[in-house]
Amino acid sequence: MAEKIRLSLFAVTLLAVLNACAAPATPTVEASPEAPPPTASTMPMMLYTHCGIEELRVVDTFFTAETPLNDGQGNPPPGWGNPYQAGTVTVAGSEAVFRDDNGHVVTFHARPGATSFLKICS
Repeated sequence: MAEKIRLSLFAVTLLAVLNACAAPATPTVEASPEAPPPTASTMPMMLYTHCGIEELRVVDTFFTAETPLNDGQGNPPPGWGNPYQAGTVTVAGSEAVFRDDNGHVVTFHARPGATSFLKICS
């Protein structure tokens, strides 16, 4: 009988040790399957258009137009203000989108490390 009690105690102890070893050392938190959307900020913008729509600066980031716009003579296309076009710019990550009340929409992409415009226009 003493032998059965000893075997039972050994089995219970072994089971407790194995369960302790199988448990994670630190609690785990299940990650959300959906990544949070990128933070976007929208602000008023006077876009400089005098030499066409090619570049944009928002705070300390310089952007270039995905599709530069001009009239072929280095001026803004018809329907755009000159030298500026009032609107808003929304920045999300490395992309900026300019929109105005006339329906113009231009997408710009950041130039990492840029400290000035590519083109100097007078």
